[in-house]
Amino acid sequence: MSSFIGAIAIGDLVKSTLGPKGMDKILVATGRNEGAVEVTNDGATILKAIGVDNPAAKILVDMSRVQDDEVGDGTTSVTVLGERILQVWRTIS
Repeated sequence: MSSFIGAIAIGDLVKSTLGPKGMDKILVATGRNEGAVEVTNDGATILKAIGVDNPAAKILVDMSRVQDDEVGDGTTSVTVLGERILQVWRTIS
């Protein structure tokens, strides 16, 4: 159940960036560039910037990276689609 919750959280994070009323996210760096601020609504940038420990969430982030590498676009869409498939599967099982 916790795997599903992590994946749903990732999907919800990037889902709000879609569409004409999509919201921007503020990313604050930690570590070497601590305090550096970036504002973006690009799903690939958001998913590259966050740290993920949850196995199902990692799969969604990896799907996004592969989509970006192969096609160069659609990273947010593939993440939201994967999250929705997991939600439906969780509901029926």
